[in-house]
Amino acid sequence: MSEQCTQFTCPVEATISLIGGKYKAVILWHLMHNTLRYSELHKKMPKATDKMLTQQLRELERDGLIHRTVYPVVPPKTEYRLTEFGKSLFPILDAMCNWGENYLENQKRH
Repeated sequence: MSEQCTQFTCPVEATISLIGGKYKAVILWHLMHNTLRYSELHKKMPKATDKMLTQQLRELERDGLIHRTVYPVVPPKTEYRLTEFGKSLFPILDAMCNWGENYLENQKRH
């Protein structure tokens, strides 16, 4: 078992450490079926500051969940897409979406 794996006391803790940032799950959700540029991601998350979005993207890239491609053009063009490891989160993200839809529907009724 790697040293990083031994720092967690349960599997849920490991999962949350990877996708538990303020915008990480939302970023992953938007990248599930699309490759997006930084500006496109930012438009989908207007409440995210540039600093926060950049930090979350860097952490997701560091953890191997997304891949960043920088094109050598002016102005710079940067695209983000899920890695195969990131795509393994599809069932979790789908479950989160379904749970959120049910929650929002219940809130409308009350």
